[in-house]
Amino acid sequence: MAITGITTEERSLIKSYLLLIFIHKVFERDCRIIQESGVFKTPQLYVEIVGNGAKRAAILLREIKQEFASRTIKVFEIQRGLHGIEARYACRGYVGSIELLWPTFREEMMSRMRAYLGLTQVDTESKQAATVSL
Repeated sequence: MAITGITTEERSLIKSYLLLIFIHKVFERDCRIIQESGVFKTPQLYVEIVGNGAKRAAILLREIKQEFASRTIKVFEIQRGLHGIEARYACRGYVGSIELLWPTFREEMMSRMRAYLGLTQVDTESKQAATVSL
């Protein structure tokens, strides 16, 4: 039987993998900037909060890598371009690519980052309402 492609679930795993790689890098970068900036009175507090988000992302990334191994999935090339992220992968012998456009990618990153930091949708909506009323 010929392999016609990958399943929706496998494609979703690859998308999550890409998001988590970038999210983890952003959290790690933000921790370094907070520590080195000298702007914060209590940088350790903010580093702890952002660091916890990075830990959550790392745990999920590790779980996805384990799932990749069990499903014979490998992402072997990731490129950032003007329009978004493109990745090439191999899945059960099938080689393909996935492209995620920047607006969608950033929106999903922000949503997940909020969740990993423990911010609820209500928190976000309250801030947006407060900003609009100012």
